[in-house]
Amino acid sequence: MAVNNERAGSTPLIERRSIDYIPEAERHGRLFSQFTLWMGANLQITAIVTGALAVVLGGDVFWSLIGLLIGQLLGGGVMALHAAQGPKLGLPQMISSRVQFGVYGAAIPIVLVCLMYLGFTATGTVLSGQALGQLFGVSDSVGILIFASVIVLVTVLGYRVIHWIGRVASVIGVIAFVFLFWRLMSQTDVGALLQIRHFSWSSFLLAVSLAASWQIAFGPYVADYSRYLPSATSSVKTFFAAGAGSVIGAQVAMILGVFAAASANGQFAGHEVAYIVGLGGTGATAALLYFSIAFGKVTISTLNSYGSFMCIATIISGFKGHLTVTRMQRLIFVLFIVGAATLIALLGQHSFLGAFKSFILFLLAFFTPWSAINLVDYYCITRERYDVPALADPNGRYGRWNLLGISVYVFGVLVQLPFISTKFYTGPLVAALGDVDISWIIGLVLPAAVYYLCAKKWHSTVPDRLILPVEQNSTQQAKTSGAGRAAAQA
Repeated sequence: MAVNNERAGSTPLIERRSIDYIPEAERHGRLFSQFTLWMGANLQITAIVTGALAVVLGGDVFWSLIGLLIGQLLGGGVMALHAAQGPKLGLPQMISSRVQFGVYGAAIPIVLVCLMYLGFTATGTVLSGQALGQLFGVSDSVGILIFASVIVLVTVLGYRVIHWIGRVASVIGVIAFVFLFWRLMSQTDVGALLQIRHFSWSSFLLAVSLAASWQIAFGPYVADYSRYLPSATSSVKTFFAAGAGSVIGAQVAMILGVFAAASANGQFAGHEVAYIVGLGGTGATAALLYFSIAFGKVTISTLNSYGSFMCIATIISGFKGHLTVTRMQRLIFVLFIVGAATLIALLGQHSFLGAFKSFILFLLAFFTPWSAINLVDYYCITRERYDVPALADPNGRYGRWNLLGISVYVFGVLVQLPFISTKFYTGPLVAALGDVDISWIIGLVLPAAVYYLCAKKWHSTVPDRLILPVEQNSTQQAKTSGAGRAAAQA
């Protein structure tokens, strides 16, 4: 623990690493920070709205709560399995996709991940803009611009500041949610709402899908925030720290959303932020709640922007070779990413709720197959035995394009099409299933099974152990630092 604290203390405020491997001498942090980061990322207004959708779109309170919990556990398990990869590999999440897709081929899912980050940042910015607009007495558009400026600053500072923001957001979130729950319980007959039970498979599975998609969407970047932990960190403990923080935070927020929507008598949709704050009161109390909503969105929006930066750098490095990102380049990347998301937010702020529901469900068609392939390969085929230096070499072990991984990924996307139900597209089998969207289940199970069977037979050579980059410089620095401390103590 003392070593971790010393490492953390010597780490600069502005992160100097980007997509490169984190040497052991620079590893720091505690598992508790994974819990607080993901709890803080989930105790926020967008999760409230996601839970509310289960009721707004036809479900009752009782079965919506159960469906959401099942979705949290299923999706949270997938998300946490990705989190456990971070300490072992010391790499951002998506760069490890080069094992399954090839150094060039990994760009295919990564481009789609970038679109996901862009969409989530934009939708989160809409709600934050509403909160800041009410807090400062300005228009929602001005609030969106203020929020975007904060996100740029925190994203540029990087890993350590993001985890600090997560800890603060967890504390503020817990206080705000306890207060809101108390106010809600005092104004609403919760028992009466729970007694209304009209089970419907379509509404129940919608609730499961909303929660599962929420959790699975973290998969492409969750290891970005665990990669600085020491490599000896237990994978099981990492799994539970990140997973528990995410599941508990999201379920608490979605429970609030379910009760709020059920008691709103149609006043929730279109006025999400104002209605939630109205539960707490007016004046100074309302101002504090608007602040807590905006601050809660800082964590997740920063994660999205930081993840976008990692993805863009990964794509460029795949084709260009080794990429060293300067602080000025980092700033330019972040300005571009947040600027694009802000523009989308400004243009789409008046049609948020329906578009957001369609967006998060449609995303599953592209991310569940990637997640299935990545997890099956890491835990069942290679069994954590990656050749990390080869991830940067198009002529190395993993090659430029891995046709096996790419083919299974395309199959995983296509096989879901008959089962997708969104405003963008509705598959031909949806009506026969009672308008239930089960595409995410198909997208997880079938690609996982197909990849496992094919990879067992045709997978490229797997190293007999995890191969990490040589850490000569970092090791020497650690020895020098250790010798200096010993001399000082003597």
